[in-house]
Amino acid sequence: MSRLIVVSNRVSAPTDPAAGSAGGLAMALSAALRKYEGLWFGWSGETIETFTGEMKVEDRAGVTVGLVDLEPQDVDEYYNGYANKTLWPLFHHRIDLAQYERSYGEGYERVNRRFAEVLAPVIQPDDVIWIHDYHMIPMARDLRRLGIRNRIGFFLHTPWPARQLLVTLPHHRRLVESMFDFDLIGFHTQEWCDLFTDYVVSEAQGELFGHGGLECFGRRVQTGVFPIGIDVDGFLAARNSTLGARTYDRMAASAAFRSMIVGVDRLDYSKGLEERLLGYEQFLHDNASMRGEVFLLQVTPISRDDVDSYQDLRARLDSLAGRVNGAFGDMDWQPIRYLNRTYRRDQLAGIYRAAKVGLVTPLRDGMNLVAKEYVAAQNPDDPGVLILSRFAGAAEQMGEALLVNPYSREELSDAIQKALTMPLSERIRKWEALMQVVRDTDVGIWRDDFVKALRSVASEPESTQWAGAA
Repeated sequence: MSRLIVVSNRVSAPTDPAAGSAGGLAMALSAALRKYEGLWFGWSGETIETFTGEMKVEDRAGVTVGLVDLEPQDVDEYYNGYANKTLWPLFHHRIDLAQYERSYGEGYERVNRRFAEVLAPVIQPDDVIWIHDYHMIPMARDLRRLGIRNRIGFFLHTPWPARQLLVTLPHHRRLVESMFDFDLIGFHTQEWCDLFTDYVVSEAQGELFGHGGLECFGRRVQTGVFPIGIDVDGFLAARNSTLGARTYDRMAASAAFRSMIVGVDRLDYSKGLEERLLGYEQFLHDNASMRGEVFLLQVTPISRDDVDSYQDLRARLDSLAGRVNGAFGDMDWQPIRYLNRTYRRDQLAGIYRAAKVGLVTPLRDGMNLVAKEYVAAQNPDDPGVLILSRFAGAAEQMGEALLVNPYSREELSDAIQKALTMPLSERIRKWEALMQVVRDTDVGIWRDDFVKALRSVASEPESTQWAGAA
């Protein structure tokens, strides 16, 4: 069987396949590479004074990884710049935060070209290449220019932006045109796929063909919807582990007969953290009888703390949490427990299990796997209730959650009150339906479905498929 080559900005293959803190995506891709054999290639996370193009090869628990160091200027322009300050806010509909600087775009193009030049010599004729996320959109184009004719797939882990917003990006057409050097482009949801199609048809005058096929720029590409999930069995094992059970016991005791609401999100403006705290504040205002009977545990690890917008967000959240606690707290009750730290997967499973309500309210999110983790962690005989933003990708599948508009503090308040007072029979019915979704979208199914689809994409004649690629 041909090898699978996975490409991502950072290589997250765990050194220990049983590590409780490793994410489901890393586990799934590592398992894929052990199953199909191959290589996981990306940035090492290290910098070097002058780029050498040397690939360092390592074995991580049976997975071969190839790592390349970048220059500090590369990291500043490609990663901190174009990826995090341009594409990330744009793809999450925050053009007010997007920074369109020419040097960022130049660094993005340069690093993708460098990645392609490092990887191309080790690609064998029958290898299948799977490139991940917005950091690497032009890489297939650069591989084609180096003569690579293998099947190349791309999966976007974020939303795709609406056409009216994407056109604010300088050289937006060039970016989308480079995506037609992929054979298959995957999205989490039909909505994100439809938005991509809308741009191609309405802005670039492309045409639809077949089921999910697009023709534009003289080339054809297949699109598809592949909803990602969690490693269900691995997460259940973490939930039932010694540390998972101990964490549950600690949280249940810490709740002191109060109902716990939990939110777990890294610090990011796309997660709706300010809106969530305002909605919870509204709930406390609207439901005086529930004060002292409930508390919100908000776990928010710090990320991208060198970006100004994230520093500002952190300061606002600190102030807002303090305001709510000061206004509503008592000598033996704190309405919000706000933590800026990271927990292991088994610890999170125990926290989720102890929570009566899971609050997952991003303003825009590709999928949001916290929603699926929360459901998987629940006690089937007494499950908690998931409150989910309708703007998370997960909402397309998880309709039995309490779907809310996170911009409305009154709607959030009402949903919290409904979740806390929901009868057991209704909670069980909703949980059973949601848990079936979690099982049906297991990350292993997502992985195998995409690889199978990529392998089966019909090859076009070279003059049609790669016209204009050079």
